[in-house]
Amino acid sequence: MLVKELEDQVGARLFDRTTRSLALTDAGRRLQPVAERVIGELRSLGAVIDGSESAVRSRLSVAATPMVSASLLPDVVRGFGTTHPGVQVHLADVEVETVRKAVLQGDADIGLGFFVKPAVGMSRQPLCRFRLMHIGPPNASSGGLGKSQTWKSLEGLALLSLPSGNPIQVLIEKQLARIGCLPEERLRMNLMGTIIGMVRAGLGHAVMPSFAMEECLRQGLSVAMLREPVAHLDLYLVARSGTRPKAAARAFAESLKLAAARLPG
Repeated sequence: MLVKELEDQVGARLFDRTTRSLALTDAGRRLQPVAERVIGELRSLGAVIDGSESAVRSRLSVAATPMVSASLLPDVVRGFGTTHPGVQVHLADVEVETVRKAVLQGDADIGLGFFVKPAVGMSRQPLCRFRLMHIGPPNASSGGLGKSQTWKSLEGLALLSLPSGNPIQVLIEKQLARIGCLPEERLRMNLMGTIIGMVRAGLGHAVMPSFAMEECLRQGLSVAMLREPVAHLDLYLVARSGTRPKAAARAFAESLKLAAARLPG
């Protein structure tokens, strides 16, 4: 049927047919090299498409907030590369709102951040939980990880903070309100790394999640877990709603959980 349609389109008979044989006509022989070339190109196109799909399957795009990227992900990415050598991890260290946009627009397979509230078009899965801690300037008598402190012990300290709309800061503000610490009294920075640097310079104290502990200790800061009450913050893996996470994404999430479980606090 397809041959008959092709003959109708080219306006010539391509085959001499008998009950016992099938042979090319002169027109068929002239068309043969063209047909072979087209078939070859179609096969090549199929190979290219298969290769592209394979490349997509072997690439994992991750968007994460800067301090999560700096504190948690280097060891995770390195370990994941050892256990999954066929998967390339592409990491974008961006602000939490950019993480959200990258996931919703399909620029990232998964996002990592402290998404306290659900968002339209995005599914979220809690990965690990971090305790809130107090960090202070380097002090010869109290540097490093010390005994836990009460939130009440922060009264009167000059506190540096993230922007008031940051999900992490929203939780911190709820606890600080209990001790009468007013938001307008604090200097604010956009990045945790900046706050850590300011604390190291002796310009104030801060409250942040324990996933930043290693960096704080490396900078020589004094660190203490906060209690009364003990407050935690959940790190979420987010993906676009209606999409099935890649197997690589699920494996990466498990690697991250294991890394977080090894952190103190």
